[in-house]
Amino acid sequence: MHKPLLVPEFLDRARTHYGDSEAVIATTGERFTYDELGERADRFSAALQERGIEKGDRVAVLDPNTHYHLEAAYGIMQTGAIHTPLNYRLTPDDFAYILSDADVDAIYADYEYAENIEAVRDDVPTETFITNDVDAVEGEWESFDAVLEDAGTEYDRPEMDEDEIITINYTSGTTGDPKGVCRTHRGETIHAYLTVAHQEISDDDVYLWTLPMFHANGWGHIFAVTGIGATHVCTRGIDAAEIFETVREEHVSYMCGAPTVLNMLVDYYIEHEPETTGDAPVRLATAGSAPPEATIRTVEDEFGWYLKHVYGATETGPLITTSDAGRLFEADSDDRFRIKKRQGLAFLGTEIRVVDEDGNDIPRDDETLGEVVVRGNQIMEKYWGKPDATEEAFTDRIEGYYHTGDLATIDEHGMIAIQDRKKDIIISGGENISSIELEDTLFDHPEVSDVAVIPAPSEKWGETPKAFVVPTSGDPDEPGVSEEDLVAFTRDNLAGYKTVHRIEFVAELPTTATGKVQKYELREEEWEDEDQMVGQG
Repeated sequence: MHKPLLVPEFLDRARTHYGDSEAVIATTGERFTYDELGERADRFSAALQERGIEKGDRVAVLDPNTHYHLEAAYGIMQTGAIHTPLNYRLTPDDFAYILSDADVDAIYADYEYAENIEAVRDDVPTETFITNDVDAVEGEWESFDAVLEDAGTEYDRPEMDEDEIITINYTSGTTGDPKGVCRTHRGETIHAYLTVAHQEISDDDVYLWTLPMFHANGWGHIFAVTGIGATHVCTRGIDAAEIFETVREEHVSYMCGAPTVLNMLVDYYIEHEPETTGDAPVRLATAGSAPPEATIRTVEDEFGWYLKHVYGATETGPLITTSDAGRLFEADSDDRFRIKKRQGLAFLGTEIRVVDEDGNDIPRDDETLGEVVVRGNQIMEKYWGKPDATEEAFTDRIEGYYHTGDLATIDEHGMIAIQDRKKDIIISGGENISSIELEDTLFDHPEVSDVAVIPAPSEKWGETPKAFVVPTSGDPDEPGVSEEDLVAFTRDNLAGYKTVHRIEFVAELPTTATGKVQKYELREEEWEDEDQMVGQG
């Protein structure tokens, strides 16, 4: 029997089975049941249709992790319109590009970010502008709550096909204009099923939104947490003290966080020693880059949380692998940290390969380097309006696989370990050096709170590793350790040719909204006086 896989059915299921159960704990202090969340989504659907939105139209959402984002997302998708979430860290010019590229018809924008849309309003095709606080926004905007109140709950849900596009998530655009990653009902649904299975999500989970909802639909948790009937705890940003407090008071059992977020929590814990759990054990999923073993150790042994390391890209769902492979390590052994820092094994129904330049599988020796390519039902359909980029992404080394651009080794179990992005590998004197390996080594030094390693120009070697270090002291002028000491530390712990030769202490590293370090900003600054980057790193 074939039944179409359609994303509005996640909220449908929650309303059917958990209508009077708590669905959302809002940043405003309000609490909504699934019946109430569903009614508000219905009203937004009706309001959009009253304003001429039809199936296939693009509707943008620019919002931190509030209840409005969830209501808008489901309200959009229930009409068959395409949910287009936006990164709230972008500039007005970025928004102008995306709104025009996707030909967005309507937008809901949080009051804190609406001014960046207002700045380009006359330059975009968008005609409907809605915000959650009209008094805080310049220009002609409609009030979200007033729109819901006036709309009623009746709307027409069109017939939908599982192969139709239902979300467009734009990439960060670090190597050119952002690209719209198109995902179908089917792809989103299967990814959510996989997330429920591998992240062990259940209806009694309380999920804390530390991961931006805009980022690949919050790794699919907009769908997974809703469909399973669990509770969403909304946030307006990342604050270590508030995270620990919310975990305790709301009995949070599950959350996500990039390694930079984990570092923030670890630093706060070391200084303040807060209670780290409420009445529920805590699971935490991390992705973006491999967390250092020292961070994993603190999270598990000191916080008492269980860490799951997952991996993927916006184009891949995003989640395609997990290091949560309990049969490969003893639960209480230190060996688990070595396993958990790996990107891991393929998700169910997902085919991961690591291939050489000719598209041949590399040996499973955990030494040979190749590019990670992937096939699976959760992989994107295409890039919006970019057929050439789509074709290249699926045909570069091998036909029919999405090419991640990540370089990895693979072991005898098929467990991958990312060594670098293709553009981040450092080629010094002909030797390939992994910036990730260097970062992991420096993380082990007690005076290093955060670090990013990039290739820097070298007259002798072409390029050489340089580390930007956030000291544990937080003060780059009083780092508590010398450059010479850190150079010697890498020399003592790594092969000689991998030694970091340059150190720069900084107060913070440039990051995306998801906490991923923006190395390209550091590279551009470091190489601005050079004709080109050796190896294009």
